[in-house]
Amino acid sequence: MQIDNTVTVEEAVHAMALVGDLSMGQPTDGSIRAARLAARLAQADGAAPDGCCHARLVSLLRWSGCTANASGFATLLGDDVGGRDAMLTHTLPANHPLTVTSVTPLARIHCEVSGDIAGLLGLPAEVEAGLRHVWEHYDGNGLPERLRGPAIPTVVYYASLAGDLEILARTHGLVEALRMMTAMADRKYPAPLVRTLAGRAQAWLDELDTPAPAADDPLLARRVPLAIVADMIELKLPWLTGYSRRVAGLVEAAAPLAGLSAAQRQCLDRAALIHGMGRAAVSNTVWERDGKLSAADWEKIRLVPYWTARAGVQIPSLRLEAALASHAYERLDGSGYFRNLDADALGAPHRLLAAACAYVALCMPRPWRPAYTPDEAARVLSEQTGTFDADAVRCVIKAAGAPAAGVPAATGSARTAPTRKSLLSDREIEVLRRISLGESNKEAARVMQISPSTVRTHVESIFRKLACSSRAAATLKALNLGLI
Repeated sequence: MQIDNTVTVEEAVHAMALVGDLSMGQPTDGSIRAARLAARLAQADGAAPDGCCHARLVSLLRWSGCTANASGFATLLGDDVGGRDAMLTHTLPANHPLTVTSVTPLARIHCEVSGDIAGLLGLPAEVEAGLRHVWEHYDGNGLPERLRGPAIPTVVYYASLAGDLEILARTHGLVEALRMMTAMADRKYPAPLVRTLAGRAQAWLDELDTPAPAADDPLLARRVPLAIVADMIELKLPWLTGYSRRVAGLVEAAAPLAGLSAAQRQCLDRAALIHGMGRAAVSNTVWERDGKLSAADWEKIRLVPYWTARAGVQIPSLRLEAALASHAYERLDGSGYFRNLDADALGAPHRLLAAACAYVALCMPRPWRPAYTPDEAARVLSEQTGTFDADAVRCVIKAAGAPAAGVPAATGSARTAPTRKSLLSDREIEVLRRISLGESNKEAARVMQISPSTVRTHVESIFRKLACSSRAAATLKALNLGLI
């Protein structure tokens, strides 16, 4: 059976919008609301239908690079999710550490990854350009290129002003929001555009309470790999690179052994790719905390599958997959989360997904432990008889040695050897694989028994060949080219 792991561009964009909102501490429909406002603003400014569509897409994807710089914001603000929410709502304390120097590298990563995502989705050049400059300001004090006035794509102003209206009106009220935006006229966005919005803002906000009209654009109906969404999610934590792809490959191979129907196999494979969506809502300071997690940390983690389940509400076409994905951390003895279900409530797909997620996680390194060997992972999983289903574990272990055709093994393998050989050398592939998992040049050099300067030379060559300037962008491109 051929598994269809594609979605429409519209569905992929909405999934990324939800992940972006969670990453920025915003309501899960924040970007959808901002996108409707941006399209309205573009229309009122005289933009053609294509321009209105571009404004909508830039608004939906404006946070698509925020997983890639989450670690940097966590270091800078102490909490990447809460800190960025404070940044957007203008509630950062007076002594906050944000400066042009400290934020420019993070903005550069964000914009590069957002632009690359637009390219992977095959979106118009106007959308890609908008995303690559989404942090620029009218007066030249934006980031990362400090462009000024007409050098900035107009779609950036639509998305920026509409996004500010949605966030500031929600958090401060419309009157104060308009005052704040007027104060930023001819600084963040052109003053005439602020005036265009001001007289219509209340009516447009009221429209958000009514259902949005369906998008009608052949471009948005085109199908793209759902794995692009998984890759965007996992840029948040480099040690997760390729994790969901590997889980999907493993359940695809294990599902026939478990006797699942064709429909169950299709749903399971797609659920594996999106099961980490809710992870974006939890700060990197929690995920990367040294030592034992606190009760408060665990309460946040327990909500991860809840937020994944919410994706099914926002993206009805993924409702079944999101529901299944949200069971990835349930356990037979009722010790899992977020529903605390037990064996009576868990079917074969739930059990198989849980076992596959655990097995792949064990086979991948984490900051607090090295990777288990496949045999060690199989032993650890098999010993947890009251937690994982024994039949599901057996299927997963057996499938781990014989992945489905064209799918990487659970422990990782190359997929497109011709692409590899024509683009990067074997040594560059190894360096790329290590830095994509968060290893520093020094750490990669130690494991590979070469000098850090040699690693640096390889990294520079990788960036040049992949036409990128950050590790996050290199990772995203490499995953989609099948290089790692």
